Order: sequence, then C-alpha cells, then structure tokens
Amino acid sequence: MALDYTALLRDVEQESDRLIDGLYSSSADAWETPTPAAGWAIRDQISHLAFFDDFAHLALTDADQFRLDAAQLMARGTDFPDRVAEDYRRLSPTELLNWFTESRNRLITAFATDDPRRRLPWFGPDMSVASSATARLMETWAHGQDVYDALGVGHPLSSGLRSIAHLGVSTFAFAHRLNGRQVPEEPVRVELDAPDTNEIWTWGPDDAMNRVTGPAEDFVLVVTQRRHPDDTDLTVEGDIAASWLEIAQAYAGAPGRGHARRIAAH
Repeated sequence: MALDYTALLRDVEQESDRLIDGLYSSSADAWETPTPAAGWAIRDQISHLAFFDDFAHLALTDADQFRLDAAQLMARGTDFPDRVAEDYRRLSPTELLNWFTESRNRLITAFATDDPRRRLPWFGPDMSVASSATARLMETWAHGQDVYDALGVGHPLSSGLRSIAHLGVSTFAFAHRLNGRQVPEEPVRVELDAPDTNEIWTWGPDDAMNRVTGPAEDFVLVVTQRRHPDDTDLTVEGDIAASWLEIAQAYAGAPGRGHARRIAAH
C-alpha cells in the first residue's frame, strides 16, 4: 500500500474532529458513562488520548527526553495506562476536552511539517513519523469506538479505516511473537469491502488458502480488539487465519486481552 501522507493526516484530523464534535454536545454526566474497557469511563478514554498525544509530540521534538519519560512511565508497571487514567480523574470534562483538542491540533501540525520517513522512539521498537501518525489514527479510532459504544451511537465511517486495516495486517508476525507463538509461514489473504464504495482493499497473495474477507470496519474492530471475530460479518477460511484473528493486535504494548464473544449469537 503506497503511502499518501497528506491523506493520512487528513484522516487523522477527520477522525479527531468527529470525536471532539460529539463530545462537545455531550453532557457533563455523560463523561462518567462506563465504556467497554473495564474500569474506564468516557473521561478516561479522552485523557488517555491526550496524554499519549503529548508523548507522541515529545517523541517528535525531543527524542532523548521522550526516552527518559517513557522509561519512568513504564517503571510504574505494565498497567501504567490505568494509572494514567487515575491521575487525571480530577479534571473536569471541559478541561479534558480542551486538553485533547489542543494536544491533537499541536500534534497534527507537527506531523505536517516533519519528514514522514524520519525514525522516532516509541514504547517498543522505533517507528517512522508516518507510522506514528497511523498509530495515533488507530488509537483515536479504537478509543473513539469505546466512546461511541458507551453513548450508544454509531461510529462514523472513514477512509482512515484503510490505514488502520493495513496496520492490522502488517502486525501479523508481531501479534504471534507477542503471544509466544511461532509465526506461520503460510500467508493470509485479506480482502475488505471499503466503506461506502465498491472498492475492495486487499493484502496477501490471491491464491492463499487462508483468507479473511468482509467489511473493513469489522476487520478493524477485530484488530483493535473491540469485537470478537465471531461477532462480526467477517468470513474466515483456514486455521491460520482463524488463529491469527484470535490474537490480532494493531497496537504496541503487552498482549491484549482480546474481546469476549457476546452472550447472544451474532
């Protein structure tokens, strides 16, 4: 998939603006609504995004300081995201929304003036500036999904799904190693229906025996661990493809806990 960096940043901005606009119209009480992430309310999803936007900006502007601050943060334990959430529960919804809005705008501006190929430090392996932007898009989409689920509203479809799906495919080997599994030698073909168009996004050889096909949004829900594969309209063929989707993880960090099947059949 060829990189269109300008389009990528436009997708980040669109996903951000939609989430921010939805939050501006939400009541203060709504910010305390529990989300699918255990122990996290909507307020915690937004403080998480703002906090790590600031870390992403630090990685762009001061790599040495980022490494020092990241080491201190990780020293708090593998549950440091939960600890960060606790740290900022004192903030009001207005303060949280202003923080997220300002941090996100500053980060997008920094991305736009940087070399997308330049390498940056992050939690885990270094990544390019373009990969950092893609990661922020993915994080915004995933945590935004938690917010939309909590509010009981649909997640607006976006062309940014393609970049997130690409991240989900490209982390195939990473997800296996992260879970202590041998990386399969056989490839998986992924064919996804783009939102609101007749386009099909594809990865992998077209003659692969293992295949994943279906709506792009459903695939992204799985690789961000927001839905169990059985609760989507994805068609999965082959043991390797099925095993992969059980552990697929498009984000860095410790192995995710996955998403349990719904009690009712899909």
